[in-house]
Amino acid sequence: MSAAVLPSVATARDSNGHHGNLTAERAASLLTACSTARRTSELHAYVVRAGLDSDRAVAFRLQRAYAASGRLDHSLTLLHRTQDPTAIFYTSAIRAHSSRGLGLAALALLSDMLSDGLLPTAHTLSASLPACRGLSLGRALHGYAFKLALSGDSYVATALLGMYARAGDAAAARALFEEIQPDPHVVSVTAMLTCYANMGALDDARRLFDGLPKKDFICWNAMIDGYTQHGKPNEALQLFRRMLRSSVEPDEVTVVLVLSAVAQLGTVESGKWLHSYVKNSQRVRLNVRVGTALVDMYCKCGSLEDAVAVFHGIGDKDIVVWNAMINGYAMHGDSTRALEMFAQLREQGLWPTDITFIGLLNACSHSGLVEEGREFFRSMEQEYDIDPKIEHYGCMVDLLGRAGLIEEAFQLVQSMTIVPDAVLWVSLLAACRLHKNMVLGQQIADYLVAKGLANSGMYILLSNIYAAVGKWEEVARVRSMMKANGIQKEPGCSAIEIDRKVYEFVAGDMSHPRTDEIYAMLDKMNGLVKEHGHVPQTELVLHDLDEAMKEKALAVHSEKLAVAFGLISTEPAATIKIVKNLRACSDCHAVLKLLSKITGRKIVFRDRNRFHHFVDGSCTCGDYW
Repeated sequence: MSAAVLPSVATARDSNGHHGNLTAERAASLLTACSTARRTSELHAYVVRAGLDSDRAVAFRLQRAYAASGRLDHSLTLLHRTQDPTAIFYTSAIRAHSSRGLGLAALALLSDMLSDGLLPTAHTLSASLPACRGLSLGRALHGYAFKLALSGDSYVATALLGMYARAGDAAAARALFEEIQPDPHVVSVTAMLTCYANMGALDDARRLFDGLPKKDFICWNAMIDGYTQHGKPNEALQLFRRMLRSSVEPDEVTVVLVLSAVAQLGTVESGKWLHSYVKNSQRVRLNVRVGTALVDMYCKCGSLEDAVAVFHGIGDKDIVVWNAMINGYAMHGDSTRALEMFAQLREQGLWPTDITFIGLLNACSHSGLVEEGREFFRSMEQEYDIDPKIEHYGCMVDLLGRAGLIEEAFQLVQSMTIVPDAVLWVSLLAACRLHKNMVLGQQIADYLVAKGLANSGMYILLSNIYAAVGKWEEVARVRSMMKANGIQKEPGCSAIEIDRKVYEFVAGDMSHPRTDEIYAMLDKMNGLVKEHGHVPQTELVLHDLDEAMKEKALAVHSEKLAVAFGLISTEPAATIKIVKNLRACSDCHAVLKLLSKITGRKIVFRDRNRFHHFVDGSCTCGDYW
């Protein structure tokens, strides 16, 4: 790089705007204050004309100024042209690349430095360690730091702790954290907190968090993220409310994390409150990232209309927000709109991603669009050069299985180049049970048990397959195997939000303070649906019981209790929204359809797979789910 290719200036001004002859000291001072690549280039040209480019202090400030303004290419050129660069020159370049996520380039510079015979300083190592994305390199640097007697330096120790935390080695991170006690740097505490949160050691993370005398927003975000990641959305939301009462103002990351927690809960009132907070916030802007989180939250909370409104209000939409909306339509069973949106994003020149096709294939699966699903699956590789992932195969198996094409689904599994996961096998077994293909279901289940691949969901499906054909001895054998292996059936749980408070019910729940009123309404509901022709589907109760006991077991399913509570707790015309952790049974589905007609209420029900909107005796799923 020469001065001839850079803009030139005839003079340089001091801080008061006065002209004068440029000295090395003054040039270094001016370069330290540079914030743009253009200003750095102008000063560089003048430095060359003044013959100061060989001054080592000026050369170093030039290199750093280019890096700070984002011109890492110019910064590297200057480094390579510097005669006998010191460790300081290399450290600056390493830090510039590492801080921008260019880990390989940063480590290559460290290698060049060592090849030049220079020993790294504590600052060099603390700048290099964040570039390590694996334990092997990180441990090698740790060993080198120990050899140089630098591992005890506070900056190096903090960087080492961060490296182990990112790699998930909680034991090594904890050992380092103990070494820098009793006065750890806030960065060390944050790294340890993040490590615990990411690993799911939430009690350890919370103890560390609560012990902090002063918490910045990064610490708050790490703790909220831990709760959100590991299925504790209520705790995440409670912590966010506590954050609002503190002196720390949430940022964009905080809001996106909390929106994810609300989406897990399915509590739309909490989501609307958070949306209102964003609208009134001085710090958080409703940009594409926050908008995408809002779209996802509203979709998962059952308010598709609100999601659509947010989507249309976002300017310069990227593929991520389009994906969120396509997945939202798929989740709610509006496959036509999902497929239309795909055509629209292609018209706008956006390129689909693997996430786009997960949404499209789910949309096809929820509506039985077999031919369309096959075509999307084919086009992924042939038109868009996207290799199918396990999720895409899972969608296809689900699509084919629901449509009764179980043999084709099984052949697809056998042809896969990647190892089938548990979700895929469960989907195939569920299809066998749905279409009463007990021979193939038992064949698959026996294979999984023999290979030690069966999980709780598979054992339960196998038990259900045997129960459906009355093989109670086999049912007992499978349940004994589950007990021996410590496998427990996940209990069904339904939640309903009333006045921004979430109430949860399990089957036969008697713990609510209004239990008497709930069961009185439940009796009334059961009487009303029977008057309208409903016959309890007792064959769904896969236990060796008499008909009366089976009917009683069906009557107290968790979603029916939640609906009963909703009917006694809300205004007569209010929509009732229920979230369940498992798939709805067909008896509950039939009852909720009838109740929507009898009561004139809209009932929005989210199960493990999708949404059902019950209105006037019908469901948006078209009884295909």
